[in-house]
Amino acid sequence: MRAFVIGNTAIDETISVEGRPGPGVSMLGRIVSRDLGGKGTNQAVVLARGGLETTLVSATGDDFRSATIREQLAEEPIDARLLFLPGISTDFSMVLTTPDGENSIVTTTEAAEALPLEVALEELSEAQPGDLLVMQGNLGAETTETLLKACRERGMVTAFNPSPLRPYFERLWPFIDIAFLNESESLSIAGCTGQEAAKALHAKGIRQVVLTAGTEGAMLSTRDGDCVHVPAVKAKAIDTTGAGDTFMGAALASAALRGGKLDKQSISHASAASALTVARRGTRRAFPSRDELAVIFAD
Repeated sequence: MRAFVIGNTAIDETISVEGRPGPGVSMLGRIVSRDLGGKGTNQAVVLARGGLETTLVSATGDDFRSATIREQLAEEPIDARLLFLPGISTDFSMVLTTPDGENSIVTTTEAAEALPLEVALEELSEAQPGDLLVMQGNLGAETTETLLKACRERGMVTAFNPSPLRPYFERLWPFIDIAFLNESESLSIAGCTGQEAAKALHAKGIRQVVLTAGTEGAMLSTRDGDCVHVPAVKAKAIDTTGAGDTFMGAALASAALRGGKLDKQSISHASAASALTVARRGTRRAFPSRDELAVIFAD
């Protein structure tokens, strides 16, 4: 199986603050990291470090952030296919992290939304039935929907993380095999959490649903009615940036490398991988290394 990740790439700038500022409030902060990020890129990095052949299709602008992205991606075991878009600003995220490790993120999507549909479709020409398409909510509505439909028609497995939330997601569910959501996303989309949320999403057509709940662990539910809960691996969280992307990438890689669908073992592997991420500062630099993922997957 080969993974095709079509999504955003960005630079994450993380600022440590004592608390989240209220309206009209200015507060001091300290820059703690500047790192390669973007949900699409994050997931691709973890998939590739996990040992799965991975192609990343994304777009950057023509500024200093673009050069940094290309330099850092060259260090990863990824087939990176980046489209250079003159006159467009490369996407970036501003991450505010508090002493308890929680964060608030503001991200731009100008470059991601400008990714031409025809370019993305061309990059998928090498995909085979059974290959994996991984997407998030950073691309434009038409591009996202058309790609999911096209990959379903080719017999690919489609995995989707509905973040950031967009109004057009309701049109996508019939073309998604696997969805990864946190509690906030499930509340916004299904109006509930836990098994009720999973049932609501299955009714929309999704085959497998993974719901993450931080320290409360994660749940894997299938349309056939099977449901398993996996406890979180204990960790001292200092920065949760990218933890959900680590979880998704590790779960998909674990399942793919064992030649099957998501199962309890792949969710356990994902929990162990994300526990490493939250215990470190930054985005890419906080992700488990290839050696660390190999140890996790061997369990």
